[in-house]
Amino acid sequence: MTLKSRLVLALGLASLVLAGCASDIPYATLKAKYSTPASQFATLPDGVTVHFRDQGLRSGPPLVLVHGFAANLDTWEPWVQRLGDRYRVITLDLPAHGLTTVPADYQVSTDGQVEVIDQLTQRLGAERFYLAGNSMGGGASWHFALAHPDRVRALILVDSVGFSPKPEAGKSTREGPPLVFRIMANPMGRAVLEKINPRPLAGPGLKKAYVDGALVTPALVDRYVDLALAPGHRALLMGGQRPASPTSPDALKALTMPVLVMHGEADTVIPVEAGKALAGAIPGAKLILYPGVGHVPMEQIPDLSARDLGAFLFAY
Repeated sequence: MTLKSRLVLALGLASLVLAGCASDIPYATLKAKYSTPASQFATLPDGVTVHFRDQGLRSGPPLVLVHGFAANLDTWEPWVQRLGDRYRVITLDLPAHGLTTVPADYQVSTDGQVEVIDQLTQRLGAERFYLAGNSMGGGASWHFALAHPDRVRALILVDSVGFSPKPEAGKSTREGPPLVFRIMANPMGRAVLEKINPRPLAGPGLKKAYVDGALVTPALVDRYVDLALAPGHRALLMGGQRPASPTSPDALKALTMPVLVMHGEADTVIPVEAGKALAGAIPGAKLILYPGVGHVPMEQIPDLSARDLGAFLFAY
């Protein structure tokens, strides 16, 4: 870590300590504020009570959408609105996110996310479906596709986690990720984040992720902050995810279903080089890059990204 990086981290930690601690917000309060008439809840065999929405054309082919780290199913509403006339769109809150609740001894893991997707879709009678994931949800989606290839009609990875490519010789490193992710990389930082008010980090972090600051409204910041303060969420998220295997580039060669990789070229959370490497590792994957777009194309450019997705799915 460079001296500048250490100073940024130290200043960030100091500002968080000064911001003070924040208490959890009861689930009843959060449900009253963030559930909608479309919200449903299902308790799965492992004790997870998952918040989901089953919207769109009931007779259409199912499209399952999986959100990223610290987000929730609301991130997909722009696509629900644009694709719901052709698809049955299922969105869900992963464990430790949104309005989903978990047992007291629950541990967050990629394997657990795959299990939730599997159990919920079977509960809803969606035996074979299109599967899309953003960021962390992209990782959960391609792990699901590896574990259950016969159930995935096509796979869509939106600014997805994958693996970090080796930097090209002579090229400088990109702009660093939002401060919150740099703090999370430090054990002491995670311990602080588990207790403090996340609001000081939320606005600046979201602006870096969304790129278009106009999208980062007070309501958006409130949603991220409030849902992060759901009982137990901070402890679960800062506890770290147990990795799932396999995660190597060679493992991705087993993805034989149609795959679309969509990536914003201005993404500071997961660099565009990672998106290119992910597409390159998957046989036959189609890659679409979006100049000037950040980490959440489905929210920043909903019309174009939904149109591209619809054109891709039309062939399958």
